[in-house]
Amino acid sequence: MKEVILSADGDSILYLVPVLVAENLEEYCLRFCSDWLWNSPDAERYRVGNSVCYTEKDFIEYLNTYVFPDCESKMIKNLGWTDLGQNLPKEYMKHPYFNF
Repeated sequence: MKEVILSADGDSILYLVPVLVAENLEEYCLRFCSDWLWNSPDAERYRVGNSVCYTEKDFIEYLNTYVFPDCESKMIKNLGWTDLGQNLPKEYMKHPYFNF
């Protein structure tokens, strides 16, 4: 497991996710929001007309339910508003970051 930082135009949240996700964070995030949300019957609840509505918590639920059900991702800490990752605390500057 490895730490990443996720946000959805709000607070930056530190999560613990599988190493494979952390090392390929953008790929996993884009697969979630560009493919799964639009095409999976399981994602119907996120669709609102011609758009989708979700947060980073929904991405974590997707990882835990559909991608890595045997390796639970979880929230560690809310880092607060970091101006979309521009003002992260020094100890988190090198963490993988994705804003949905």
